[in-house]
Amino acid sequence: MQERPIIYIVDSDSSVRRAMKRLLQASYMQARTFATPEEFLESTFQDQDACLIVNVNGLGDSGLKLQKTLAARGAELPIIFMTTLEIGEVRDRLKEAGAVGYFRKPVDDQALLDIIRWALSNQRATPPQ
Repeated sequence: MQERPIIYIVDSDSSVRRAMKRLLQASYMQARTFATPEEFLESTFQDQDACLIVNVNGLGDSGLKLQKTLAARGAELPIIFMTTLEIGEVRDRLKEAGAVGYFRKPVDDQALLDIIRWALSNQRATPPQ
């Protein structure tokens, strides 16, 4: 039996982390939460059968920095970004850097689950290098 995928959640808001964790667990996924990108990077994480959801604020610099750090480490973890602000330039920069999704909060639960499943299925279809 295949293990449940693991979804990493990075958001400074503890109530958002709790709510997302409950949603993912109810959808038969594992969830690990972190308050900051640095906390996530200091953890042990897998990049196969996994996905990362990150809240970005302002100009999205923390999201771009996180993407670059993961790429430099050779991690192939799909990243979905969320924000409270809709800034087209930020969305475009994050997508150009490899984001698989970008949502404005509040995020529709079903849309989020759909993009997670899509990212995981594409990841499984592409063998690790």
